[in-house]
Amino acid sequence: MSNLIINGLLQSRNPLLTFRRFRGKINIQRPRPPHYERARVLEVIKPFYKKPEFNAPCIDAERAKEMKSKLDNPYETIIAREARNWFEHSNLVAFVHVNSIKQEDMFKAQVALHRHNVSVKVYGKSIMRKAVADTRFEAILPLFEAKTAIIFSPEVQKIKQVLSVLKKTPQLVLMGGIVEGRLLSKNEFMAYATMPDITTVRAQFAAVLNSVGGKIVGDLQCHQSQLVNLLDAYAKTDSKPSEASPAGEKVDS
Repeated sequence: MSNLIINGLLQSRNPLLTFRRFRGKINIQRPRPPHYERARVLEVIKPFYKKPEFNAPCIDAERAKEMKSKLDNPYETIIAREARNWFEHSNLVAFVHVNSIKQEDMFKAQVALHRHNVSVKVYGKSIMRKAVADTRFEAILPLFEAKTAIIFSPEVQKIKQVLSVLKKTPQLVLMGGIVEGRLLSKNEFMAYATMPDITTVRAQFAAVLNSVGGKIVGDLQCHQSQLVNLLDAYAKTDSKPSEASPAGEKVDS
């Protein structure tokens, strides 16, 4: 009984028929032609593409310019408004060309400037074009052909600290700046840093004016003082013989 169960029921048998869809391999490079009716349908629904002119541009230049002028990114408009606000409310602006630099070194420079209440911003050319268009800062647009960072500070006295940080970071190259609304070159910007602050200059100017006024008063009173001194000396010399003569007469008698 056990042999019957093992041999009859539990024994695996191979199928008598094997179904295959294709008798041979499918040739992808040379497929079989479809049926006549199918071929007709495929020919009717085949899309038709116009052959492009290879010498003609893809888009007309005037049309491309018009499309570009119509495209307006609202986010760029907001950033451009922020950049213009920085320019209008900063008495000290420095333009720095950014060479190849590690983000860690750039972060250290930003932290060093932030300790002196100085901000560092990086804007693209399109944003700067919107920010300074039709303003007195429009002359700075050629500086943004490459990657440029902008340093803003509300205090002009921070110019020495800015130059000190840039000296420690050679990857940041100073190109120029704006000091109190006046555009300066690199040499003029560095020369301005060597000048004393406005309070010291005013004190020196006031001292010069006081000294000039005192000199004028002294020159005007010089002749009068000399005349008074000469008359005083002459009066003293005349009084001495008159006082000595009575005593001499008394001694002779």
